[in-house]
Amino acid sequence: MYAVIETGGKQYRVEVGTELEVELLDAQAGDAIKLDRVLLVADGEQASIGTPLVTGASVSAEVVRQDRGPKVISFKYRPKARRRVKKGHRQDYLLLRITDVVLNGKSAAAALEKARTEAKTERERLEEAARRQAAEDTALAAQLAARNAPKAEAKPAAKADGKADSKAKPAAKADTKASPVKPAAKSTDKAPAKPAAKPAPKKDK
Repeated sequence: MYAVIETGGKQYRVEVGTELEVELLDAQAGDAIKLDRVLLVADGEQASIGTPLVTGASVSAEVVRQDRGPKVISFKYRPKARRRVKKGHRQDYLLLRITDVVLNGKSAAAALEKARTEAKTERERLEEAARRQAAEDTALAAQLAARNAPKAEAKPAAKADGKADSKAKPAAKADTKASPVKPAAKSTDKAPAKPAAKPAPKKDK
């Protein structure tokens, strides 16, 4: 819902939440004012046009602050007369924030707040469903982890036993190589055999 209002000799198109600068009014910052000169109110596909004002329509606004506009330079001169006039001007204005548009008892702010509440309720419902699904997924993951835990513990134990056996075998081989008995026996057997295999050559007379 939006409206066209008139204030300070100017017309403005406003809706809930609009901020606009208007000519000075008898109000201070933080005051709530009511603008009765409503020329048009449109609600969806329906529009009420005033002749010149819309009956039963009003616009509520809140004064944000009183401020001044940018400086405007006014310079006048008359050629060949040595006349030069330079003036600066800053226009005072009020900054308004529109809080509600009412037509025949129907409030735009109430309708907007209802739509926000419904959207929030829908969002909360979706968030609750997401939290519930996350909790179910966590419980299922915990069950699967508990079911697979004994198998995972059995495999490392078997591997540890195998590693222990493999380490034990090289130790036994090292003990057999370190024994000095067998090499001594081999050296005593081969010493007399070598001279017997090669007899001395005979000399002819």
